Amino acid sequence: MIELVHLQRQFESMKHEVLARIADVIDSGTYILGPNVRQFETEAAEKIGVKHAIGVGNGTDALVLTLDAYGIGPGDEVITTPYTFFASAEAISRVGATPVFADIRPETYNIDPEKVEKAITPRTKAIIPVHLFGQPADMDDIMEIAERRGLLVIEDACQAFGAVYKGRRVGSIGHAACFSFFPTKNLGTMGDGGLITTNDDQLAERIRQLRHHGSTRKYFHERIGYNSRLDEIHAAVLRIGLARIDAWNAQRARLAFRYQERLADHPLLKIAAPAPDRSHIYHLFCLESPERDRVMQELQKAGIQCAVYYPLPLHLQEAYRHLGYKRGDCPVSEKLSETLFAIPLSPFLREDEQDAVIDALWNIEGGKAG
Repeated sequence: MIELVHLQRQFESMKHEVLARIADVIDSGTYILGPNVRQFETEAAEKIGVKHAIGVGNGTDALVLTLDAYGIGPGDEVITTPYTFFASAEAISRVGATPVFADIRPETYNIDPEKVEKAITPRTKAIIPVHLFGQPADMDDIMEIAERRGLLVIEDACQAFGAVYKGRRVGSIGHAACFSFFPTKNLGTMGDGGLITTNDDQLAERIRQLRHHGSTRKYFHERIGYNSRLDEIHAAVLRIGLARIDAWNAQRARLAFRYQERLADHPLLKIAAPAPDRSHIYHLFCLESPERDRVMQELQKAGIQCAVYYPLPLHLQEAYRHLGYKRGDCPVSEKLSETLFAIPLSPFLREDEQDAVIDALWNIEGGKAG
């Protein structure tokens, strides 16, 4: 089986260093909010280009804590995309606010600023654009709307660590940003982890309180908080990955270009070209096909793993039935949910394996000789 993501190979490539760092953590006797967390936060902030980076338990918590720290809650609305992982909207609901869905652009799969503008009401407090699959959203347009309408922008950068938009790393453009270090992310750990970035000193202080039961001094609590801390072992692993992330992202982009070049004329497939003025780090490499189910079945028969991202847009999920959305409200997202799928891509995908994926796609009936 050619896997969608080669996690074992990735961790094998740094196994000795990881084991040594874990041994150091064990020997230290400090396992929560210790030196590795502080050093990772400093190194990540420098990499992204922000004043503050705060490690938390996971990417979902990063979104929840950021919304909570901004005081967003019942009666408020937050605009986001319906074409993303559930957590982007779930976090809004978790703080008691209401997610409002604005459809995406077919060229980038990212939220459409024109649709965002139309979705704003007097109750709107923030916009959460998602840098989907590793490609930055149209941040200039989104930030202009937010400034003009007095709104916050929280980047959901959970799939895009290291991506660049017009010379700036994602995570440094909005008022705050959230990252996930789930193992399959382009920067991942061996479990769960998350990060919040911002240049806002007061926000950073509130988030540091919230992640640790609303406390900055042991047994004294200034607010009702959470238990959401990045632990020492995950921080140690992430520091190793952080030193390699630019090289890993460059390899992802190189392999993505090979796919684009060799599948460009395939009659059953459509590949969206990356947008200009930004880097796409290809957390996932996705294709569109009107015959998605048949294409995926043929790939699986050939021993090639593939997966659908995402089979049902958020506005049509059962959990959001009460919001009253119906099919046809977000037509671009709805179409992609029926046509889009991902094929293997990671920094550790070998070229011979990639060639096997390409050959298998060309060998599907309805294609042509590759």
